[in-house]
Amino acid sequence: MRKRGKVFLLDDDELIVGMLGRVLKKEGYEVRTETSGSDAVNKIASWAPDVLMLDISLPERNGIDILRELKGRSPEIEVVMLTADDTAETAIKAMKLGAADYQTKPFNIEEMKIVIGNLVEKERLKQEVDYLRKSCVMYEEQDLIGNSGVIKELKAKAEKVARARVPTVLVTGESGTGKELVARHIHRVAHPAPAEDGEGRLYAPFVAVNCTALPESLLESELFGYEKGAFTDAKTDKKGVFEVAGNGSILLDEIGDMKPSLQTKLLRILEERSYRRLGGRENLPVNATVIATTNRDLSEAVEAGEFRMDLYYRLTAFSLHIPALRERKEDIPLLANYFLSLFASRYNKKSLQGFSPEAERLLTDYDWPGNVRELKNIIERVVVLESGDMVLPDHLPREIYSGQAGPRERKKKNGFILPEEGLSLESLEKDLIKQALERANNNKTVAAKLLNVSYDSLRYQIKKYGLQ
Repeated sequence: MRKRGKVFLLDDDELIVGMLGRVLKKEGYEVRTETSGSDAVNKIASWAPDVLMLDISLPERNGIDILRELKGRSPEIEVVMLTADDTAETAIKAMKLGAADYQTKPFNIEEMKIVIGNLVEKERLKQEVDYLRKSCVMYEEQDLIGNSGVIKELKAKAEKVARARVPTVLVTGESGTGKELVARHIHRVAHPAPAEDGEGRLYAPFVAVNCTALPESLLESELFGYEKGAFTDAKTDKKGVFEVAGNGSILLDEIGDMKPSLQTKLLRILEERSYRRLGGRENLPVNATVIATTNRDLSEAVEAGEFRMDLYYRLTAFSLHIPALRERKEDIPLLANYFLSLFASRYNKKSLQGFSPEAERLLTDYDWPGNVRELKNIIERVVVLESGDMVLPDHLPREIYSGQAGPRERKKKNGFILPEEGLSLESLEKDLIKQALERANNNKTVAAKLLNVSYDSLRYQIKKYGLQ
């Protein structure tokens, strides 16, 4: 049975604890119980339940004091106070301190099940909204678009992996090919839209973390969370993405750039399927599917000593590679028309109906070093800047004419045309490096491949010409 949520019971009445615990477990909740208030806050905060059922009258410590301390440390935990004292003064005090509800003993078990169910759902929605606010990305592409054989094969493999619910998946491909889109596709297939199934509402978050966007210290706390006091600024407990993702999916974007020390910790987590918060003592389970993406050749990174071999083999057990757009040219017209329709609707340019045959040919013949992302950005720019009912060749940016007969071109199929006034080789080299970086969205690995030079050579030239 899928766990509906975590409920902690703290009451010195063993009869109530036992009876309520059995009922909630039968309903599908994960339950922990305590009959003593001694060190209760540490135990509750460490386990991080969705709901705490807290007796006001405990022998070692007053429940109101426990509520006050817990709310200062883990304010996200919903608390239901239990008491035999039916005075309004006690209830008001508890509610002012942050209690979500107040139940008088003896309570109706059916009403209690409804109260707990509502609070668990409330906590689930709070977590979802919190992560949507932090990392909301508009994702218009709801599916992998393409009719080419390589894309059909990729979709079939992704769906097999998703339905098998494998614990770890690696998605590789050049920058701009749509690695996160594939990751989200896997997530959607593995976790259909939440629906009532007789055991409560299913919930499977998709949590994305960019391994290059955060320094190592922050990335570790973002992944694993931390306990209050784990470091100077840890004022309260914080759940990490492994905890928030629950039974859903975690995207570790650009894992090839992860620092070696974190690679070691990640390997252990993937092997043991458990981890600890920073400063924590308790092992927490990893139930989420871990989807890692990279535009690097990890085998080369292993040979260079920049990526752990054992982590590489762990990740490549289930690996999906996204072909570059130039390797599936038959999909370019389909994608171009999709983006045209998308942006024409967004920018109220519905008069734009399609591409002229020559414009479509130019798009299909272009090599697209920036892949689908570059195509999407160019179509958006065309929709915004041009008018009329048809996209014509002159509407397309100059780089699309590379190797084509077009206006104001600087190249022919047989090579570069030297201007009459001559040209500095250094200025030409600098200009080519700038163009490569622009096309590769500042990804030096991709830019080096475009220029057919080594990564180290490109770094040297960038420093030489001050193109940092």
